[in-house]
Amino acid sequence: MDKLKIGIIQQHNTADIADNRQRLIEKMRRLVKEQGAELIVNQELHDSLYFCQTENVDLCDLAIDLDSAQLMAYGELAKELGVVIVTSIFERRAPGLYHNTAVVFEKDGSVAGKYRKMHIPDDPAYYEKFYFTPGDLGFEPIQTSVGKLGVLVCWDQWYPEAARLMALKGAEILIYPTAIGTESSDSVDEQTRQRQAWITVQRGHAVANGLPVVAVNRVGYEADPSGATGGITFWGNSFVAGPQGEFLFEAPTDAEVTTMVEVDMKRSEQVRRWWPFLRDRRIDFYGGLTKRYID
Repeated sequence: MDKLKIGIIQQHNTADIADNRQRLIEKMRRLVKEQGAELIVNQELHDSLYFCQTENVDLCDLAIDLDSAQLMAYGELAKELGVVIVTSIFERRAPGLYHNTAVVFEKDGSVAGKYRKMHIPDDPAYYEKFYFTPGDLGFEPIQTSVGKLGVLVCWDQWYPEAARLMALKGAEILIYPTAIGTESSDSVDEQTRQRQAWITVQRGHAVANGLPVVAVNRVGYEADPSGATGGITFWGNSFVAGPQGEFLFEAPTDAEVTTMVEVDMKRSEQVRRWWPFLRDRRIDFYGGLTKRYID
């Protein structure tokens, strides 16, 4: 495709899963019917609150099977609207075995592919290792009718290796469903530094690989039910960058956003001709990248 119309939904979630889902569905319908979106990207774990602020085995009840009606409803919507949809779920793979999984639905409602989050954080208010088993599908782009999608999830966005491997396997765009923000104990300056670093590293992936990047984050405050921290204020700031890192769209930090961004999918090849980073890679000297640390 020469031009790709990408719909993004930056949403504030509540504990009411049914309401979160209904609002998402209404927004996706508007994106297609009013703005002509051909691909819609949702934020990480978009059906619920970000439950990883605490370690609570009962919250594993939020996990769903890959063939669940809750997930398949998005496939039915994709078919109804004739649009490709990137979803993000808490996957129940087997009793006691769970993943943070992105599922991509094709325009006909079928599953085009899935990606299981590979890098799992474990920090105060982000206790994801308690819930999620690291992914085992590798870094494999998902082929769809709108292109080859390099879908990664949140914490993956800090790792240039993940973006590079997606690019080397033919991804035409990098996509990051995200749930990231700041905890109240951080200073305002530190909160700003963290948000800017998050933006900068992903724009770097765009530049280094000559690919557009789409990052869709949630927004708004979610309390820590344990009271151990002050909760998380998700910083929004969803954005789309072109293959030179240029902003094509940047959302605010404090409001919900539903919008369509048009991306020139042919521009990447020209950018890679100007900046032939893939050509000049010294793959004969990169063996150290497979080591944890080189003493």
